[in-house]
Amino acid sequence: MKPKEASGPRSSYKEALAWLFGTQRFGIKLGLENSQRLFHALAVPSPNERIIHVAGTNGKGSVCALLDSICRAANYRTGLFTSPHLVSFRERIQVSGELISEEEVARGLGKIRELVANWDPHPTFFEITTALALDHFRNRETEIVILETGMGGRLDATNATQPVVSVLTPIALDHEKWLGDSLA
Repeated sequence: MKPKEASGPRSSYKEALAWLFGTQRFGIKLGLENSQRLFHALAVPSPNERIIHVAGTNGKGSVCALLDSICRAANYRTGLFTSPHLVSFRERIQVSGELISEEEVARGLGKIRELVANWDPHPTFFEITTALALDHFRNRETEIVILETGMGGRLDATNATQPVVSVLTPIALDHEKWLGDSLA
């Protein structure tokens, strides 16, 4: 018989991630309606945050890391949202180089889970993760937010924000199953 795992912050984090990863069953839905609805319900992003939006096929993560480093060197409090993660989900969401804590992930996802419980269509994994990041950045009072586009170009969840600057890295055909076979 497997011993029951103790409840507490670590199990709450694991339970929250299990719910989030379970939303992958909703697939990929290109469009901004769900993101806009979710962002509006959470009142994110904060009007005080300046957003730098990075899109393209290759090099987005490197450009985001460079921009984050430059802004931090200029003494700005930064929020950095990237994907995918390499080892830990927490890598996706950072404030001034500090990963979001397990407790903050559990608390933020708990709030979002309750909010979207009866939504149809249900928000996707990426829409929820983007909302979690923006909510965390607002709570931590960031000044500059650097958002890496996931997949989807103009219909990506990160495009439901109003950036002050948009950065494009090189663009090529990618994710043709979802985005089509044209760069247009």
